[in-house]
Amino acid sequence: MVEVRDVVKRYGNHVAVDHLSFCVEKGQIYGFLGPNGAGKSTTMNIITGYLASNEGTVLINGHDILEEPEEAKKCVGYLPEQPPLYMDMTVLESLNFAAELKGVQKSEQEEMIEDIMQMLSLTDVKDRLVKNLSKGYRQRVGLGQALVGNPEILILDEPTVGLDPKQIIEIRSLIKDLSKEHTVILSSHILSEVSALCDQILIISKGKLVACDTPQNLSRSMQGASTLHMSILDPEHKIEDVFREKFGDAIQVEGEWQQDEWKGMLNVDGTDDIRAELFYLLAEVDCPILELSQNKMSLEDIFLELTEAEQEVQHESNL
Repeated sequence: MVEVRDVVKRYGNHVAVDHLSFCVEKGQIYGFLGPNGAGKSTTMNIITGYLASNEGTVLINGHDILEEPEEAKKCVGYLPEQPPLYMDMTVLESLNFAAELKGVQKSEQEEMIEDIMQMLSLTDVKDRLVKNLSKGYRQRVGLGQALVGNPEILILDEPTVGLDPKQIIEIRSLIKDLSKEHTVILSSHILSEVSALCDQILIISKGKLVACDTPQNLSRSMQGASTLHMSILDPEHKIEDVFREKFGDAIQVEGEWQQDEWKGMLNVDGTDDIRAELFYLLAEVDCPILELSQNKMSLEDIFLELTEAEQEVQHESNL
């Protein structure tokens, strides 16, 4: 769908995007993360053709964004952080204007716009001026303009910024629904939002890609070792011996008995998930699991660790 190959963007001596490469596959929501100044918006503008890169290539469905801009841009709908709206147009006029700019055939235009307004709950305000709409409705109009032409790829830069909690929930729900028919690249500073919505996470720092994986895999790989907190019914006080016999030095066991119940934790080396194995093991020795929870790194933890590590590398290389 989208292939970014070794892209570089410089502003004078400042390198905003530094030999960036990644691929976006069809039918998923990608979270595009990075600290302020990391190059997120610059990268999005390069992908959509608003900016030209100094080096590298961007392919949209096989079309080079610089060599075949018209074909490439037909595949992309873009919602910038500040939607490009004309305040003295009505909602309907704004969507019709976007359709004309995108070259939508007149025979298809009316039905397409009706469908978009219905999907985004804009039908009741279609004759109101954009300047008289709330921030949430303006964001919907911007999203509607991105959807005109039914692009396969939607690129959304901070789509919930400035919205109230109710509007944020509504926009998130819309994005989830849109992902059924569109591939979505979503940039957001609200990491809980990205974690809840996205199938894949791309993290950049100082213009470089530092991670690309599912939230679950990122959490496991960054964790290195995991901690399981357990409560087990163990009248014979045998469970610690069972663990050591089964796992040896691969786990560290810490706990205590409270009458017939063992409460403690297992520190597991590596990234393997042993919860199912524990279930069957404890069933064999007649020690039912009463509680089981696993510590996981949050997306916030992963984001901070990766971006701070990249900044440290950059600092050392400049010394």
